[in-house]
Amino acid sequence: MATKPAGKPAGRSQDHQADRIIGKLRKPDRDIVGLGIVTASILLFVANGSTVVGDFLHLVTTGRRLHDPMLGTALLLNIALLLFGWRRYADLTREIGQRRDAEEMAHKLAHTDPLTGCLNRRSIGPALQELVTAAATTGHEVVVMMIDLDNFKRSNDVHGHQAGDAVLAQTAQRVRTLLPDRSIMARLGGDEFACAAIYDPDHVEGMDRLVMRINESVARPIEFDGLSLDVTASIGLATTSMHRPVEGVVQATTLLHWADLAMYQAKKSGKNRYNWFEPDMESELRFRSELERGIRDGIPRGEFVPYYEKQVNTDTGELTGFEMLARWHSPRHGVLSPELFIPIAEEIGLISDLSESLIRQALRDARDWDARLTLSVNISPMQLRDPWFAQKLLKLLVEANFPPHRLDIEITETCLHENVGVVRTLITSLKNQGIRISLDDFGTGYSSLAQLRTLPFDQIKIDRSFVSCLGKTKESATIIEAISSLGRGMDLPITAEGIESAEVLAELRKYGSFKGQGFLYGKPTDATAVRAMLAEGNLLQGHEKSVHPQPGEDAPGDERRSAAG
Repeated sequence: MATKPAGKPAGRSQDHQADRIIGKLRKPDRDIVGLGIVTASILLFVANGSTVVGDFLHLVTTGRRLHDPMLGTALLLNIALLLFGWRRYADLTREIGQRRDAEEMAHKLAHTDPLTGCLNRRSIGPALQELVTAAATTGHEVVVMMIDLDNFKRSNDVHGHQAGDAVLAQTAQRVRTLLPDRSIMARLGGDEFACAAIYDPDHVEGMDRLVMRINESVARPIEFDGLSLDVTASIGLATTSMHRPVEGVVQATTLLHWADLAMYQAKKSGKNRYNWFEPDMESELRFRSELERGIRDGIPRGEFVPYYEKQVNTDTGELTGFEMLARWHSPRHGVLSPELFIPIAEEIGLISDLSESLIRQALRDARDWDARLTLSVNISPMQLRDPWFAQKLLKLLVEANFPPHRLDIEITETCLHENVGVVRTLITSLKNQGIRISLDDFGTGYSSLAQLRTLPFDQIKIDRSFVSCLGKTKESATIIEAISSLGRGMDLPITAEGIESAEVLAELRKYGSFKGQGFLYGKPTDATAVRAMLAEGNLLQGHEKSVHPQPGEDAPGDERRSAAG
């Protein structure tokens, strides 16, 4: 008798072959094949089973077979086929369920934000359009809120991404609990959210109350891992009632665009507030976009140039130096003051390039000034976050061959509250190279006496808002007197900004000796005008005669602003 070759069992081999054949089919075809196998097996079992059972009973009663013995074998094979078909059908049913679950999960991931559970940027448009259409059928309106978290990036950088994720998740939860029924909420990316709610057009004031509650809720501290994290929100609002097309409803993209413009206006107005969209915001945004393009193109073209404001000894009138201010010689808009372009340069990440360009030009200009004249440069808070800033500044000094002791770096007081550790490291590094450090805008920020004592400042500057009001308000005089006493006690020279009249100068002199600057001594001028003035007073390199600018020799002109804010 021939033996069967060794190898895999025939049944298992057939199973694998069937798997390969079925695996090549499309999923819907595989479902049909599985169901067909089961159905055919059942029909064959019924047909063969009745014949075999009858034959078996006849064999028992008479001792004789009526049919071929192979029918029994066929029945057994039929049962095996039935079991195989049922197993395949069960496997396919389970696979279909798993596939359905996977499709649902994929749909959820494609349309929601995994961190906050909100809709995402892809799904907010269709969801908002559906909400607008539904509201229109019932005579209701839809308000769209664009929410952007203030100072989130700084908190994220300082405390880490896990803390940032906690802020986003808790903020989303707080806002979601305040929204009315049938509202939608999406995270558009980063720290920006969009919400939409249906409201009764006769009670629009309810939306004002809602957004105020959202502002208050977001501003509450968020506790995370022993930290208390503070953020606020700038919110822009737009509603379908602002513009109704002749046919149809307002498009979702239009509402989101309007709300985004209003949110930008809220941020520009001071943050932690909300604004409703107004039509003139469109033109303002176009102007801003134009300025952004102009800044990007203007820096490499050299359109940004330093101007210089005199700093004098208020007792003797002797010129002691200049503060560098920024001006933009725009080919389209003329000479622009820094109040217009510095905030934009900071927002689009070009403030470092702009400031370094101005400092490079100023160091070249000041190199030929009399050695007794100093150059003061104001540094943006964003530049303080650059760990290589000190090295970049020293490189500029070397390139210009400018003595470090003649350079005075001014750091605004608000920087101490944000980055006191970074500021301390930066000050130490710069002072080790001989550069002088001033605390600018003193009295407007959060500096403490302890910080003044531990941080090695060389002088402090009184903010112009206090100086310009001398003789008009008692509060300004009290503040000037206190700062003057503080400077004497800590042996810190003081510079007073904003001296714009002889009356203010007379009042200021009552409180001590100062170095002063302001339009009383002349408006800021460019390098050519400064060089001509210094040459006339023999204050270029190689001359020793001093110059005493007379109060009022130049009429007040452009607004004062430092090179970096």
